[in-house]
Amino acid sequence: MELLQKLFGFDKSTMTVKKEVVGGITTFLTMAYILAVNPIILHDAGMDQGAVFTVTVVASIVATLVMAIYAKLPFALAPGMGLNAFFAYTVVLTMGYSWQFALTAVFLEGIIFILLTLTGLRQKIVDSMPLLLRRAISPGIGLFIAFIGLKSAGIVAASESTFVTMGDLHSPAVLLACFGIILTSVLLVRNVTGALLIGILVTTVIGIPLGVTNFSGVMSVPPSMSPVMFQFDWAGICSIDMVICVLTFLFIDMFDTIGTLIGVSNRAGMVDEKGNIPGLKKAFMADAVGTTVGAMLGTSTVTTYVESASGVNAGGRSGLTSFVTALCFLAALLFAPLFLAIPGQATAPVLFLVGVMMMHDIRKIHFDEYIDAIPCFVCIALMPLTYSISDGILMGLISYVLIRTFAGRWRELNIGMVILAVLFILKYALL
Repeated sequence: MELLQKLFGFDKSTMTVKKEVVGGITTFLTMAYILAVNPIILHDAGMDQGAVFTVTVVASIVATLVMAIYAKLPFALAPGMGLNAFFAYTVVLTMGYSWQFALTAVFLEGIIFILLTLTGLRQKIVDSMPLLLRRAISPGIGLFIAFIGLKSAGIVAASESTFVTMGDLHSPAVLLACFGIILTSVLLVRNVTGALLIGILVTTVIGIPLGVTNFSGVMSVPPSMSPVMFQFDWAGICSIDMVICVLTFLFIDMFDTIGTLIGVSNRAGMVDEKGNIPGLKKAFMADAVGTTVGAMLGTSTVTTYVESASGVNAGGRSGLTSFVTALCFLAALLFAPLFLAIPGQATAPVLFLVGVMMMHDIRKIHFDEYIDAIPCFVCIALMPLTYSISDGILMGLISYVLIRTFAGRWRELNIGMVILAVLFILKYALL
């Protein structure tokens, strides 16, 4: 136990190894979809799909191990959704640059993040955010990941007239996800240990005869990373487009990470009364190192995953949880077909129920005071509606500053809030 405490910050008086292990496995299973999705997206940018799969796994292992051993926190990292889409569909396919150019932008972003973390500037940015808004981040993320789960399961579907609508309730896949939600909910209500993990496994197995779960094998040799490793393009490093790309990656990654860390830490009870998170600077460093190493290996920005909330809710509280997640990623190198067989219908119930759990902090928001309620609601509502944690946070802070300024309560603002609001407005105006 002393070794676990030294390596991962494990506290035997408040934690159990079983819960840490279950939490780590649960986190992995809820974010394992990235192993299938990231290679497809980056392949659209012209990158070797097999190589990207291996790089996605290795980059996730490196970054998550840094989080486990250095930061000693139960958060997992992997190439971020949204960031990979910007990489492929905006920088490469829309702006017309090579994927090597995009990797160079990600690498530069990672270096800048390391410098910002070492100087403590990222921590100062977090401290500049009002405590009230920080309390709104967790419920906003809860709605966001619940929406992700419902969308991946097909329970929520696209609609030309209303944007979203109810999915096809006659579909076996949708019915399987609904069953998974009810099953996992009952297990939670009955306080079954590992309820989220059990729900994933049972739903996956039931999906086999329904044709939802498709096994294409058990083991395979991981593809080589050489086609995408260290493939940088320094020719356009001084161009305006490179600056725009780096800044965009920087903004999205920074506030996705800040939002995730604050939201999940609130749910785990790791935040003190002043809103401070112990080890936050080290968590930022894990994110920065992960992004830099990921770019060197050949993938888009690596970031802290909001799905870490599933492991936290399963009982994970220390770096042992993220260490177990890293081991699961390692196993995925050899058992890729097996791990990738878990369908979205099996992970959707966990994401939905974690969303329920993360609504806990909404009671700390004073909704009877409109000057507080409106910016918080902007933050909460825009996360799922824009499909972006960072946009919710940025717009929430902008509205917080503007409303207080024009309502004559500008004295309640500090210089840090004002500077951030101006930068965010410029970001939307110029990038």
